Amino acid sequence: MSFKIAIIGAGSVGFTKKLFTDILCVPEFKGIEFALTDVSEHNLAMIKAILDRIIEANKLPTKVTATTNRREALEGARYIISCVRVGGLEAYADDIRIPLKYGIDQCVGDTICAGGILYGQRNIPVILDFCKDIREVAATGAKFLNYANPMAMNTWAAIEYGKVDTVGLCHGVQHGAEQIAQVLGAKSPKELDYVCSGINHQTWFIELKLNGRPIGKDELISAFEAHPVYSKQEKLRIDVLKRFGVYSTESNGHLSEYLPWYRKRPDEIARWIDMSDWIHGETGGYLRYSTETRNWFETEYPQFLEAASKPIDSAKRSNEHASHILEALETNRVYRGHFNVKNNGVITNLPQDAIIESPGFVDRFGINMAAGITLPEACAATCMASINVQRMSVHAAIAGDIDLLKLAVLHDPLVGAVSTPEEVWQMVDEMVVAQAQWLPQYAHAVPAAKERLSKSKVKTREWAGAARRSVRSIEELRAEKAALKQAG
Repeated sequence: MSFKIAIIGAGSVGFTKKLFTDILCVPEFKGIEFALTDVSEHNLAMIKAILDRIIEANKLPTKVTATTNRREALEGARYIISCVRVGGLEAYADDIRIPLKYGIDQCVGDTICAGGILYGQRNIPVILDFCKDIREVAATGAKFLNYANPMAMNTWAAIEYGKVDTVGLCHGVQHGAEQIAQVLGAKSPKELDYVCSGINHQTWFIELKLNGRPIGKDELISAFEAHPVYSKQEKLRIDVLKRFGVYSTESNGHLSEYLPWYRKRPDEIARWIDMSDWIHGETGGYLRYSTETRNWFETEYPQFLEAASKPIDSAKRSNEHASHILEALETNRVYRGHFNVKNNGVITNLPQDAIIESPGFVDRFGINMAAGITLPEACAATCMASINVQRMSVHAAIAGDIDLLKLAVLHDPLVGAVSTPEEVWQMVDEMVVAQAQWLPQYAHAVPAAKERLSKSKVKTREWAGAARRSVRSIEELRAEKAALKQAG
């Protein structure tokens, strides 16, 4: 086969490499073209060198190009994959730092919460630029695969306003299924059959079978509480399982942001999180992890380049959806996965316009969703709270409406549980001013926001959060990896 895949934000080096090797595990795809594009020439050069090394080591006819000219990369592409982080770690740091001044303690802050909403404001204008280029220069009927967060907002904007065939992709469902299979004693996650549905990062395992045997709430609770690791790392998820009757796909730390009962009081946060890894609830955990990962990669790049000389092992193909979707569309080998699409009746008790994450099947006719799913009422209620915030956030980003943006942030469950309206209004002004270079749609609102900030009497505090850790140095990371290797 011969077709072109464009990857926007290809400077996300590790993830781009994973997508690349996954796709080349499909035998028919050896001769396709990858067009990489990013705003960073430095990162582009690094990832192209790695992919060229992989091609050389595996003696493949695959073609790879790299350019900062996005339209050039998109020209003629049949598939476009986005893994961008608009504003990079600089803007992301403000998504965590500024809300902390107002008492809002986020673990990740990239889906909703104050940080996720502002992240969406930065992304959506860029997503619409991508869509314009796709409509104008990509192959007719090109499919846009969005991996970038905030998943629902980005996908919502691309479908509703970008008018491009878009699907949002995440790996939370797969990771949750792996956990469940492990605690139930399965030899492989493939022994577990499940229906998982909801919205991105708030999806719910509403039906579980292990080797054909139904798994009930009580058995699942007992299995998690008996597990020596997950019983400590997933305390919040286990508590939600007990109360809701179903397990959530999302990590302990992320879930704590969407269900504000667990993260609104600093003295309560420690009860529900675990500090063994960032993903279990650490304040600004993903920001720290991302910063350390970037620093490590920059320092240890020669090792990553050397590792690229190894043969591709198709047995190690990841469970990221992208390669499996492309394989199904191009070869008609059917793939079942969980996809982010416009609801349109798939989930009966969520709004039609919402971006839902639910099971679907892919073949040469496209992505076909399993319709008629009804969520348990408590699951639907928590999803609805986020959907309303997402909708307002998308509309605010499209219109550049700072008043609507403030209302969206005010209605965020965690923000509303912690902050007063006056604090929210000032916080949004502060975030918009701090991130003005990535928020062109709010340029008209920045002078007035600055004026209000100069006169504001709302008190803030410099607060690191309830469970913050410092970014580790390269030397500390090396020592930790050496200790783990020795212990293993």
